[in-house]
Amino acid sequence: MLALLHTSPAHVPVFDALRDEDHQGLELRHFVDEDLLARARREGPEAVTGAVRDVLDAAVAEGARAVLCTCSTIGGVAETAGARVGVPVLRGDRPMAAAAVAAGPRVVVAATLESTLGPTVALVEEEGRRFGHPVGLLEVRTLLVEGAWTRFEAGDTEGCARLVADAVDAVTGADAIILAQGSMAPAQHLTTTAIPVLSSPRPGLAAGARAACVG
Repeated sequence: MLALLHTSPAHVPVFDALRDEDHQGLELRHFVDEDLLARARREGPEAVTGAVRDVLDAAVAEGARAVLCTCSTIGGVAETAGARVGVPVLRGDRPMAAAAVAAGPRVVVAATLESTLGPTVALVEEEGRRFGHPVGLLEVRTLLVEGAWTRFEAGDTEGCARLVADAVDAVTGADAIILAQGSMAPAQHLTTTAIPVLSSPRPGLAAGARAACVG
């Protein structure tokens, strides 16, 4: 069984649909805690370390063989807290970041929440070092899509996706563009730019599925 840690219930049907498309037979268990993101935005991601560890412990107690954190803001916290739970704990945006730096050294991180930018930039820089980009060559720029998160919170996922797609289409001089939050994934199919636009849910779930099968 693969457990998924979400900070929005909107992610549950998204990952269920991806499981049905790509990983039939994989048992998913969803743990949703919206307060984790709210608190991380107010106090910083490290403030939710204890609460994240409690969720991980609960997931393992229920039989999880791996845990996938789908929230970019607290993904690094989940990875660190997961070091002691006895099963693999993955952040869902790591495969996306790895693909971005493989595309080239100029990466744009797009987000609808400012709190997501720092953790995602740090992840891209980490993956850049792992890929072998020389120090100083990797160029990571950020793009905050104003107003998109407000639309997502109001349930206007289509409006959110359109704002994100329009902002992404205006980007130039990049080798890859990252949609830093899973909630931004619908915009990937609305963009018209020739620059590769990457989102996290599908590759993240694939990594989680592999870990659950091996773990």
